[in-house]
Amino acid sequence: MRLLQILADSVVDGPGLRTVVFFAGCPHHCPGCHNPDSWAVEGGEDCSVEQVIEQIQQMGSYRVTISGGEPFLQQQALSELVHALTGYDIYLFTGYRIEQLLDDTQARQILSQVDCLIDGRYIQRLHDHSLAIRGSTNQRILNREQLRRFLE
Repeated sequence: MRLLQILADSVVDGPGLRTVVFFAGCPHHCPGCHNPDSWAVEGGEDCSVEQVIEQIQQMGSYRVTISGGEPFLQQQALSELVHALTGYDIYLFTGYRIEQLLDDTQARQILSQVDCLIDGRYIQRLHDHSLAIRGSTNQRILNREQLRRFLE
């Protein structure tokens, strides 16, 4: 997988101290994006799932947020990572709406393994500083129960 960074002890990417895995590459190119350096697919460095898990374990948190870029751009690697993180509290950010992912079997499998999905592209005119976790009001925070309803 191609990653930009693995960050320890984030307090803004979900509840509690979290380890954040930033995937490289994003097709959305949202105006006003807070991380435009993540757009380049060739950015960052190649890592194996084993290397990523080892780094996460060294950081010591069982709360992991997967962000980007766009994690679903590297869907196979994302699938392997969430499978390897069984037992972790996983938050996943995507610029896609969940409805766009439901027809894909592998995407559904990924969604079934995460605890929370934050979906939707960042829309600059809908930016709201008071929002927790997300940047614009169109983005949804879907907990495990809400995800299950979509997946039924």
